[in-house]
Amino acid sequence: MAQASRDTRFARWAKALGPGLITGAADDDPSGIATYSQAGAQFGYGLLWTLLLTYPLMVGIQIISARIGRVSGRGLSTNLALHFPRWLLYFVIGLLLTANTINIAADVSAMGAAMALLVPGPAQLYAVAFGVISVLLQVFISYHRYVSILKWLTLALLSYVATVLVIDVPWVEVISGTLIPRISFKADYVVTVVAVFGTTISPYLFFWQASQEIEDMAALPGAAALIDKPFQARSSFRRIAIDTTIGMGFSNLVAFFIMVATAATLNAHGVTDIQTSSQAAEALRPIAGDFAFSLFSAGIIGTGLLAIPVLAGSAAYAIAGAFDWPSSLELKVRQAKGFYSIIALSTLSGVALGFTPIDPIKALFLSAVLNGVLSVPIMVVMMVMASSVAIMGKFTLGPGLRALGWIATAVMGVVVVAMFATM
Repeated sequence: MAQASRDTRFARWAKALGPGLITGAADDDPSGIATYSQAGAQFGYGLLWTLLLTYPLMVGIQIISARIGRVSGRGLSTNLALHFPRWLLYFVIGLLLTANTINIAADVSAMGAAMALLVPGPAQLYAVAFGVISVLLQVFISYHRYVSILKWLTLALLSYVATVLVIDVPWVEVISGTLIPRISFKADYVVTVVAVFGTTISPYLFFWQASQEIEDMAALPGAAALIDKPFQARSSFRRIAIDTTIGMGFSNLVAFFIMVATAATLNAHGVTDIQTSSQAAEALRPIAGDFAFSLFSAGIIGTGLLAIPVLAGSAAYAIAGAFDWPSSLELKVRQAKGFYSIIALSTLSGVALGFTPIDPIKALFLSAVLNGVLSVPIMVVMMVMASSVAIMGKFTLGPGLRALGWIATAVMGVVVVAMFATM
């Protein structure tokens, strides 16, 4: 009886995890892995403190985006279209589509390179295959089935936890680097801090989680926008808080282990210049052995398969919402042609960029710049939305969440200023 009760409780918790968990896991995409690897390789354990700082900021701003979707029953871009000037709407979705496409290009290139490390072959061909597979899964599998696939893909990130378990780690140094910030104003240190913040707090995550709340609401019998059915608010807000807190915690925990793994191996052996995630995996082999190398490489592929749909999907939700197109992964292709066209276009455009002379490292940097620039106005707009009675009814933000959201926005503003100052 007790076992059955525990199983039921676990099933309820597992069911509660959805948009927040997937959003958090997608944050650790191959581009993010490259950023965390560079931080660990270049500065050892000296930047672990940034993950403690970004965690509450991530939780706060993602809960706000989720609440906007669940309360209003509309995505961020639809609310933008209804309540803000059109020029702001076009500016936001234009930059979002550009940044996401470049990010997809960097991710599929990294996945192709990682696959070529594990199974010798043409990296570009592998990249094309991953892009095509991602499009087909999103277009031809219904939302509730696809979400279950994405949930299982989050387990790929555990490979980075496993990597740390098979290498020697000086945990006293790790704890010190986590709890005691070692601030430096040297340009390379500031740029890396900016990169970590830009990687963990990204605009595509805001759009994705708000839209997934709507998808979940549509899939649940009897559920409706909280502005219409306010009695559902208590359970919905509790689920959002649990889902997002765990999802962002999982994201930052994995980032923590990536930094620790690269610090304990690469930095400890004088390898400090890591530009891509596949380069980090390859550098691990002679230092940490074939098993650690294989785990790291497999994680790049797994998290890429998780992140690409989020990148392409968030762009599709944004554009479809802006122009009032049908937008749901539960719809058939003939019912949402524009929505699925954006998913295919952004994904395959990203794949195509891998065949151009564009340097993937520069593409990654450009994506980070665009995400950093875009995050601040979107966060400001989100805070205005979440405080608007016209959008949120009686569910406008309370003082605690409002303060956390504005702090996150201010911190990202400082980060963007620092980024331009050190470029």
